[in-house]
Amino acid sequence: MRITKNKYPMVLGLLLCIQAFAATATAATPEAVLSKLGIDLPVPAKSIANYVGATRTGNLIFLSGHIPRRPDGSLVVGKLGDNLSEKEGYEAARLSAIGLLATLKAEIGDLSKLKRIVKVFGMVNAKNDYTDHSKVINGCSNLLVEVFGDKGRHARAASGFSSLPLGVAVEIEMIVEVE
Repeated sequence: MRITKNKYPMVLGLLLCIQAFAATATAATPEAVLSKLGIDLPVPAKSIANYVGATRTGNLIFLSGHIPRRPDGSLVVGKLGDNLSEKEGYEAARLSAIGLLATLKAEIGDLSKLKRIVKVFGMVNAKNDYTDHSKVINGCSNLLVEVFGDKGRHARAASGFSSLPLGVAVEIEMIVEVE
Protein backbone atom coordinates (compact mmCIF):
# COMPACT_ATOMS: atom_id res chain seq x y z
CA MET A 1 0.00 0.00 0.00
CA ARG A 2 1.29 3.44 -0.90
CA ILE A 3 1.19 6.24 1.71
CA THR A 4 0.14 9.55 0.24
CA LYS A 5 -0.02 12.97 1.75
CA ASN A 6 -3.81 13.22 1.38
CA LYS A 7 -4.76 9.76 2.74
CA TYR A 8 -2.47 9.45 5.71
CA PRO A 9 -1.27 12.87 6.95
CA MET A 10 -0.61 11.63 10.50
CA VAL A 11 1.51 8.70 9.31
CA LEU A 12 3.47 10.94 6.97
CA GLY A 13 3.98 13.48 9.78
CA LEU A 14 5.17 10.73 12.11
CA LEU A 15 7.63 9.46 9.50
CA LEU A 16 9.01 12.97 9.00
CA CYS A 17 9.42 13.39 12.79
CA ILE A 18 11.26 10.07 13.05
CA GLN A 19 13.51 11.05 10.16
CA ALA A 20 14.30 14.43 11.78
CA PHE A 21 14.99 12.76 15.15
CA ALA A 22 17.31 10.22 13.52
CA ALA A 23 19.25 12.99 11.78
CA THR A 24 19.63 14.88 15.07
CA ALA A 25 20.60 11.76 17.01
CA THR A 26 23.40 10.95 14.56
CA ALA A 27 24.75 14.51 14.39
CA ALA A 28 28.39 14.57 15.39
CA THR A 29 29.33 16.07 18.73
CA PRO A 30 32.02 18.77 18.73
CA GLU A 31 34.38 16.25 20.37
CA ALA A 32 33.67 13.74 17.56
CA VAL A 33 34.39 16.40 14.94
CA LEU A 34 37.68 17.24 16.65
CA SER A 35 38.58 13.55 16.71
CA LYS A 36 37.73 13.21 13.02
CA LEU A 37 40.03 16.18 12.32
CA GLY A 38 42.80 14.41 14.25
CA ILE A 39 42.79 17.00 17.04
CA ASP A 40 43.35 15.93 20.64
CA LEU A 41 42.59 18.74 23.07
CA PRO A 42 45.56 19.31 25.37
CA VAL A 43 45.41 19.89 29.10
CA PRO A 44 44.83 23.66 29.33
CA ALA A 45 48.03 25.62 29.85
CA LYS A 46 48.52 27.28 33.21
CA SER A 47 48.30 31.07 33.29
CA ILE A 48 51.68 32.79 33.08
CA ALA A 49 50.56 35.77 35.18
CA ASN A 50 47.85 36.78 37.67
CA TYR A 51 44.71 35.81 35.71
CA VAL A 52 42.49 32.81 35.03
CA GLY A 53 41.91 31.06 31.71
CA ALA A 54 38.13 31.52 31.80
CA THR A 55 35.57 33.51 33.75
CA ARG A 56 31.85 32.77 33.66
CA THR A 57 29.06 35.26 34.26
CA GLY A 58 25.56 33.95 33.65
CA ASN A 59 25.55 32.09 30.35
CA LEU A 60 28.66 33.84 29.02
CA ILE A 61 32.20 32.57 29.34
CA PHE A 62 35.07 34.98 28.70
CA LEU A 63 38.23 33.13 27.68
CA SER A 64 41.56 34.85 28.28
CA GLY A 65 44.04 35.34 25.46
CA HIS A 66 45.49 32.02 24.31
CA ILE A 67 48.83 31.75 22.55
CA PRO A 68 49.84 29.14 19.96
CA ARG A 69 51.28 26.01 21.61
CA ARG A 70 52.28 23.05 19.51
CA PRO A 71 51.48 19.54 20.80
CA ASP A 72 55.06 19.28 22.12
CA GLY A 73 54.51 22.43 24.22
CA SER A 74 56.71 24.72 22.14
CA LEU A 75 55.38 28.11 21.08
CA VAL A 76 55.00 29.58 17.62
CA VAL A 77 57.08 32.75 17.87
CA GLY A 78 57.80 35.39 15.27
CA LYS A 79 56.41 38.36 13.43
CA LEU A 80 54.08 38.26 10.43
CA GLY A 81 55.51 40.07 7.44
CA ASP A 82 59.03 39.53 8.79
CA ASN A 83 60.04 35.96 9.70
CA LEU A 84 56.62 34.25 9.54
CA SER A 85 54.48 33.60 6.47
CA GLU A 86 50.71 34.02 6.32
CA LYS A 87 50.38 30.21 6.31
CA GLU A 88 52.49 29.93 9.49
CA GLY A 89 50.38 32.65 11.11
CA TYR A 90 47.19 30.83 10.08
CA GLU A 91 48.47 27.63 11.70
CA ALA A 92 49.43 29.58 14.83
CA ALA A 93 45.87 30.95 15.06
CA ARG A 94 44.51 27.41 14.64
CA LEU A 95 46.73 26.23 17.53
CA SER A 96 45.43 29.09 19.66
CA ALA A 97 41.86 27.99 18.85
CA ILE A 98 42.69 24.46 19.99
CA GLY A 99 43.94 25.92 23.28
CA LEU A 100 40.76 27.96 23.64
CA LEU A 101 38.63 24.85 23.08
CA ALA A 102 40.68 22.92 25.65
CA THR A 103 40.07 25.63 28.25
CA LEU A 104 36.38 25.83 27.33
CA LYS A 105 35.98 22.05 27.65
CA ALA A 106 37.69 22.12 31.06
CA GLU A 107 35.27 24.87 32.11
CA ILE A 108 31.98 23.30 30.89
CA GLY A 109 32.84 19.59 30.61
CA ASP A 110 31.09 18.96 27.29
CA LEU A 111 31.48 21.15 24.22
CA SER A 112 27.91 20.27 23.19
CA LYS A 113 26.76 22.71 25.90
CA LEU A 114 27.94 25.58 23.69
CA LYS A 115 25.06 27.66 22.32
CA ARG A 116 27.28 29.84 20.15
CA ILE A 117 30.63 31.51 19.79
CA VAL A 118 29.83 35.18 20.39
CA LYS A 119 33.10 36.99 19.66
CA VAL A 120 36.73 36.34 18.82
CA PHE A 121 39.46 38.95 19.25
CA GLY A 122 42.66 38.08 17.42
CA MET A 123 45.95 39.87 17.97
CA VAL A 124 48.69 39.39 15.40
CA ASN A 125 52.37 40.10 16.05
CA ALA A 126 53.13 41.94 12.81
CA LYS A 127 55.41 44.42 11.10
CA ASN A 128 53.98 47.94 10.81
CA ASP A 129 53.19 47.55 7.12
CA TYR A 130 51.53 44.11 7.45
CA THR A 131 47.82 44.21 6.52
CA ASP A 132 46.55 40.62 6.28
CA HIS A 133 45.63 40.17 9.95
CA SER A 134 42.20 38.80 9.02
CA LYS A 135 43.70 36.04 6.89
CA VAL A 136 45.85 34.95 9.84
CA ILE A 137 42.98 34.90 12.36
CA ASN A 138 40.93 32.85 9.89
CA GLY A 139 42.99 29.94 11.23
CA CYS A 140 40.95 30.24 14.43
CA SER A 141 37.62 31.21 12.88
CA ASN A 142 37.66 28.44 10.28
CA LEU A 143 38.33 25.78 12.92
CA LEU A 144 35.48 27.06 15.11
CA VAL A 145 33.05 26.83 12.19
CA GLU A 146 34.38 23.36 11.27
CA VAL A 147 33.76 22.13 14.81
CA PHE A 148 30.48 23.90 15.65
CA GLY A 149 28.88 24.72 12.28
CA ASP A 150 26.63 27.80 12.44
CA LYS A 151 27.10 27.96 16.23
CA GLY A 152 30.75 28.66 15.51
CA ARG A 153 30.12 31.79 13.40
CA HIS A 154 31.02 34.85 15.42
CA ALA A 155 31.70 38.56 15.53
CA ARG A 156 35.42 39.22 15.29
CA ALA A 157 38.25 41.70 15.41
CA ALA A 158 41.72 40.99 13.99
CA SER A 159 44.37 43.58 14.83
CA GLY A 160 48.10 43.99 14.47
CA PHE A 161 50.48 44.58 17.39
CA SER A 162 54.16 45.46 17.48
CA SER A 163 54.78 42.66 20.00
CA LEU A 164 52.94 39.99 21.96
CA PRO A 165 53.81 38.07 25.15
CA LEU A 166 56.81 35.75 24.80
CA GLY A 167 57.22 36.90 21.19
CA VAL A 168 54.35 34.67 19.98
CA ALA A 169 52.82 35.08 16.55
CA VAL A 170 49.21 35.48 17.75
CA GLU A 171 47.08 35.74 20.86
CA ILE A 172 43.33 35.14 20.71
CA GLU A 173 40.49 35.81 23.18
CA MET A 174 36.98 34.43 22.87
CA ILE A 175 33.51 34.97 24.34
CA VAL A 176 31.01 32.10 24.20
CA GLU A 177 27.41 31.55 25.26
CA VAL A 178 26.62 28.23 26.92
CA GLU A 179 23.53 26.45 28.26
